[in-house]
Amino acid sequence: MKYKQRKKALILLADGTIFYGKSIGKEGSAFGEVCFNTGTTGYQEIFTDPSYYGQLMVTTNAHIGNYGTKEADVESDSVKIAGLICKNFSFEYSRPGADMSLEDFFEKHNTLAISDVDTRALVSYIRDNGAMNAVISTEVDKIDELKAQLAEVPSMVGLELSSKVSTKEPYYFGDENATYKIAALDLGIKKNILRNLAARDAYIKVFPYNSKFEDLEAFNPDGYFLSNGPGDPEPLSDAIALAKEIISRDKPLFGICLGHQVIALANGISTYKMHHGHRGINHPVMNLVTGKGEITSQNHGFAINREETEAHNDIEITHVHLNDDTVAGIKMKNKNCFSVQYHPEAGPGPNDAVYLFDQFIENIQK
Repeated sequence: MKYKQRKKALILLADGTIFYGKSIGKEGSAFGEVCFNTGTTGYQEIFTDPSYYGQLMVTTNAHIGNYGTKEADVESDSVKIAGLICKNFSFEYSRPGADMSLEDFFEKHNTLAISDVDTRALVSYIRDNGAMNAVISTEVDKIDELKAQLAEVPSMVGLELSSKVSTKEPYYFGDENATYKIAALDLGIKKNILRNLAARDAYIKVFPYNSKFEDLEAFNPDGYFLSNGPGDPEPLSDAIALAKEIISRDKPLFGICLGHQVIALANGISTYKMHHGHRGINHPVMNLVTGKGEITSQNHGFAINREETEAHNDIEITHVHLNDDTVAGIKMKNKNCFSVQYHPEAGPGPNDAVYLFDQFIENIQK
């Protein structure tokens, strides 16, 4: 590879802390909440996951880009992270099945990325001080201007982002002659969720984030699904009202991540912003129903209130996160409804939890 002259770049955190690195190619600035993912693989799926919309992603794996990108591995139609921060960026790749380099992929999607950053120090800082807004920039001589712009970026608390990533019009996925019909609310849905449902003999109609119950009901579905997505769940008043309506009619309902939080809010359980969230592909979860442990893929910065969940007469906690005892799954005792705070479809990650899709189909069959 020919040597390229690369511009100096920086990360400026909301509290004024600065880390330095080098630009990958694209110049300029990108703003968002800085967070980190500990996965050792699956960077393309992470970058295209709608749940990461508006976030500057720090990857803790030392090498990013070494196996290029492949069209089949995307989780949505575009890169959703606000920008990438990494240690070593591979301009060359060695994967026979790859379509293009990560550099070209970022250029195609107009994504700002910086490397040669001390990511260990940066991640340690986030772990100690919490996730916060930040800017990555090649304009290293404009610190005061960047600080002023950064001060204008809204906090993730109270921020509704599903409208930024949800489909504008309903669409279908799977075989129209499948046994089951599922109405899915797109709060920022991943393609691998749709693949998993379709693989279980389901035909899915995907609806915009603010759809009403009547819209979904007109499809005459056998079950309802609330997807993952970005931002604070509390502003999603339409989705919360929809969940309440589905629950009141005792229709089969399954929620993942943001969908899980929406189901909790529909039951009067509050949510809160976590200190730095869970993002990675090796998070340990205990299934309290089976007594078995699961290694899971996770990506969330909000969680549901455990004390309120335990005190709720109609809710049973089914899964807990073993690192911090946060609620990782619930089910309603008197309704056909359950949800989890992690990604059973993985993409990337292990397949320990794919049984949850089977459980949803079994609930529909009942």
